[in-house]
Amino acid sequence: MPRSPLALAALASVAVPGLDVYDVLRSPHSDSDFDVVIVRDSTGKRWVVRAPKRATAGAALEAEKGLLIALARAKDAGLIDFDVPHPAGAAPLTEGGRAVVYSEVPGAPLVLASLQPGPGLTAALGRTIAQIHELPPSLVEDQGLAAYSAESYRERRLAELDAGVQTGKVPPRLADRWERQLENVAWWRFETTVVHGDMGEHQFMVSDGHISGVVDWMDARVADPADDLAWLVASAPTDVLDTITEAYTGARREVRDPHLLDRARLASEMALLRWLMYGVRTENVDVVSDGVGMLYDLEALLFEDED
Repeated sequence: MPRSPLALAALASVAVPGLDVYDVLRSPHSDSDFDVVIVRDSTGKRWVVRAPKRATAGAALEAEKGLLIALARAKDAGLIDFDVPHPAGAAPLTEGGRAVVYSEVPGAPLVLASLQPGPGLTAALGRTIAQIHELPPSLVEDQGLAAYSAESYRERRLAELDAGVQTGKVPPRLADRWERQLENVAWWRFETTVVHGDMGEHQFMVSDGHISGVVDWMDARVADPADDLAWLVASAPTDVLDTITEAYTGARREVRDPHLLDRARLASEMALLRWLMYGVRTENVDVVSDGVGMLYDLEALLFEDED
């Protein structure tokens, strides 16, 4: 059963001594792994309370907590110029694990459809992603988070594809397309970097026309930088994507990656497979049905000229 907002607000008072809760509302970011609420205290300051629904989510929450502290130090050192959530405290849950309370990052979520090509917020987005990819890998590795080489990451993707094919729910033409791209070793000669791992509009906070913060770091790892561009390749207009990638490339020391966007497109397509497999693992028939439908829609889009 989902925890009530009032129960989570009570946890916030335990986690942060002296926190005087004035108002509470459920966050739209509650999902199958976490209950999330926004708490406002008597001074008007807003706090985020996140409580895991299962043990694996709790482990990810604890790892993120350490990473956020390291990222705050990276900002103090001038390696990044955006804020991240600051863990303010934690409270034990009766069923095990802990709820974590963060100070809210200021700003409003980025709206991709509002971006225009050229300098300004669009270019700033590219530079922000580049700053993440320029962070030292040890920042993530020291928190015990996953770290891959290019080859091991390619093998991981192949294993994901094999598992999907074994379900019998992946359209054969999609499976063949992905296998060819994963076997094209020229695509997979790159330097792995720190990646956020779950980028989208709601992970970027915007204030006064600039990127003020980046949130939701639980999927951070050392892996393929293309993963953090996948959502843009899938959704951004071409001229906006051009501005972002130009700013991104200009802010990276490692610029020799001619297949970066090819891998980003592959990652955006295979995200549908991962959604399907999430449904399979959790035995959620609605998610499985949704995933199958999206895969066949993608197949129709990619191969419509052949039919």
